[in-house]
Amino acid sequence: MNSICPQYILFFCYLIFLPLANAIDRNVNSRGEYTNSIKQFTIGKTGRVAFMGGSITQMNGYRPMVSQFLENKFPKTKFEFINAGISSTCSTTGAFRLKSHVLDKGNIDLFFIEFAVNDDQDAGHTERDCVRGMEGIIRHARKSQPQMDIVVTYFVNPGMLNQLKEGKIPRTIAAHEKVLNYYNVSSVFLAQEVADQIRSGKLTWEEYGGTHPKPKGNAIASEMIRKLLNDAWKKDEPEAKVNHPVPGQLIDEKSYHRGNFLSPENSSNEFWTWSVPDWKNIPGNFRNTFSGLKLLCCDATNRETKISFSGSALGVYVLSGPDAGIIEVSVDGGLWQSHDLYHRYSRGLHYPRTVILFSDLKAGNHVARIRIKENSNKASKGSSARILQFTVNH
Repeated sequence: MNSICPQYILFFCYLIFLPLANAIDRNVNSRGEYTNSIKQFTIGKTGRVAFMGGSITQMNGYRPMVSQFLENKFPKTKFEFINAGISSTCSTTGAFRLKSHVLDKGNIDLFFIEFAVNDDQDAGHTERDCVRGMEGIIRHARKSQPQMDIVVTYFVNPGMLNQLKEGKIPRTIAAHEKVLNYYNVSSVFLAQEVADQIRSGKLTWEEYGGTHPKPKGNAIASEMIRKLLNDAWKKDEPEAKVNHPVPGQLIDEKSYHRGNFLSPENSSNEFWTWSVPDWKNIPGNFRNTFSGLKLLCCDATNRETKISFSGSALGVYVLSGPDAGIIEVSVDGGLWQSHDLYHRYSRGLHYPRTVILFSDLKAGNHVARIRIKENSNKASKGSSARILQFTVNH
């Protein structure tokens, strides 16, 4: 059983002050059944619960509060809590890391997801990108483990809040909601709840805590999730667990519903090394999440590496720092296409991001050649590539 940070006992204190009651109901979109999870928790006496998202999930925020709620509600159940949050990552990266970071851990009874904020402010996703990422996660999860119960929560940043105040639904939330409605998965519209409470004078943005909420803000999210689950668990339970239905057709045929990582280790050569970077001597801040990991690294231009893969889409999950370069990629002897690894957050940080190189390949076996261009982004201080994983949609 994972220990919960003592400071989040404040969760129960904050509930005294939360003006929730009836307001929460209209911002909780309950869909489908949650009988599988409660049956496992009450009869099986064990529970494996996973949380996937960006820094809002990775940090000690709503995640430990929800974990504590579950432990208190089911005191005789032995829980395993999986923190699959990685700061800055979006739903596209989520779709490709789902298998290794969540599904490979075992059967997941209850799965919590949040990517609305990072799809907006970090990735700057189009509606299409949001759909492909979120549908990739939901469909892959339900196809692999059809008895998995899922909850998606929409957090909020200042730009999204301003849209909500104007009566508009932020693009990332609208796209995710399209997917969840199609797959009959519940959503917790925390962003709208925050906007409503601010509009009514019950809450301020400062009290909520900002993009990365303070305990009070995370307590609102946790209470909305508690409300959703408690109401769902009041329903009559079937005698046995049931498989959640999955629609026969995809919303977007190019969604990353078969996403996975492919190790770059076999692509190493004289110029592209499979090694742990000497971060102390490389400019830019570095997150401990990636400490000790080997990457496929190169800072020599016009030096090729190759990757053999099977699938219809190929990308790179990279750490893009102040010296990130532009890579050129050719698949199966085709034309070279350029992809800039530098991100607006790369200026002072080795920023984790997934760059999709090809998304419409014919399904099957392919060989990609990769090299770094001589010319870099004007803001970059070098021409480097550091690849954590190749991403493939099989």
